[in-house]
Amino acid sequence: MNYIIIVAGGKGLRMGTEIPKQFLPIGGKPVLMHTLQRFDDYAKQQQAAGKTGLGIILVLPHEQQDYWRTLCQKHGFIVPHQIADGGETRFHSSKNGLALIPDDACGVVGIHDGVRPFVSMEVIDACFETARTQGAALPVLPVTDTLRHIAPDGSSRNVLRSDYRIVQTPQTFDIQLAKRAFQQPYSEAFTDDASVVEALGEKVVMVEGNRENIKLTTPYDLQIAEGIILGKTRKS
Repeated sequence: MNYIIIVAGGKGLRMGTEIPKQFLPIGGKPVLMHTLQRFDDYAKQQQAAGKTGLGIILVLPHEQQDYWRTLCQKHGFIVPHQIADGGETRFHSSKNGLALIPDDACGVVGIHDGVRPFVSMEVIDACFETARTQGAALPVLPVTDTLRHIAPDGSSRNVLRSDYRIVQTPQTFDIQLAKRAFQQPYSEAFTDDASVVEALGEKVVMVEGNRENIKLTTPYDLQIAEGIILGKTRKS
């Protein structure tokens, strides 16, 4: 059995809204529903091919869970999922999600940002398949803008953008590897889930991400999201 942990602990501060960003509507329903639906579609695709199933775990702050259930009723949203309490940091939220997976489970677990609703099926599959054979994987994109490094004294210099990659999610891991990694004490060096696994000395393999897999953080991002949904609607 494989699993996906969808972490949604945002408070919407950069959105400038009182409603947490994962609950803001795009295409007529909350962002978070689009994200869960994407992984449910992948799960059905896998099952139709006779492959391993996918359990969905949603990590939400405890105080947001009743509101989420109300939204699910309002929109008739029936994608099956378990809910875990969000933690103080991303590390603690991911750890809480992992705790719902049986300790003796075998397979792959992915950890995904709740406000990345447009990850492609191809990227999801590449991440899970790579982690299945290599132990850990994450999707990345090349940097297209020029980058500058800022020194402590305020001076700056160009750096080679070919030396850098933009990191996305889902970040995927062998379940037992992930459970072992998240038993480590929390460190501020854990900037994402892959960095927790790397702290064990494990290698995380990069796979190609997709441009639409943006993280919705600002009001401008919501405009882009509406455009992506409109484009998909026109194609269908």
